[in-house]
Amino acid sequence: MERNPTIKVLVADDHSLFRKGIIRLLKDQSNIFIVAEAENGEELIKKYFEFSPDVILVDIAMPFMSGPVAVMKILEKDPKAKALFLSMYDGDEYIYRVLKSGGMGLINKNVMEGELAYAIAQVYRDEKYFRGKWTNESLEQLIRDFESSQDENLDFTTEITYREEQVLKFLNEGLDSKEMAERLQLSRKTIDFYRANIMRKFKLKSLPDLVRFAIRYFYVKNDLQQPGT
Repeated sequence: MERNPTIKVLVADDHSLFRKGIIRLLKDQSNIFIVAEAENGEELIKKYFEFSPDVILVDIAMPFMSGPVAVMKILEKDPKAKALFLSMYDGDEYIYRVLKSGGMGLINKNVMEGELAYAIAQVYRDEKYFRGKWTNESLEQLIRDFESSQDENLDFTTEITYREEQVLKFLNEGLDSKEMAERLQLSRKTIDFYRANIMRKFKLKSLPDLVRFAIRYFYVKNDLQQPGT
């Protein structure tokens, strides 16, 4: 691999102003070339196979198809694809979601220009990038911790309504209450009511608990739906 290669990047984010701002930042980097941009998951898949970028810089929450789902679909056809995720949140539950999608890194949207360029270069070199304490060993332990938990709150005899499951699905994709309300054409107050109901039913105490529950809910549900389980 050449010492200072030009890295082709595809930027995917549904917020136009943020996407344009990221592109302006990266244009100042001599070794980074923006080949395309996308505003939703479906467009990301199409643009990826049209422009063959070296690195995908992608938001977690996007319309039509979330970033993690789009990346998984890309990896099914091109196992060498490399994705670095953007999010306002970078807690353990978001890192787990990124890892399970096949992503190689997660960076906060408040990132500085230098760190963003460094993270892209790391992912291009097949190195994971998660800010702070994370090593390959601790990331593997994080996955084990999430997947070996006892799921004390995942009682499938407790009824979850259709709307509550929609809210959980959107939480799993990284959407906040405002984005859910827009997607479902409901008021934010109604979305918050469903969220509060879920937290009451399953004795969840905080937003991280709720997000972690959403991730585990679909992980366990998918396992239960597999043939032979």
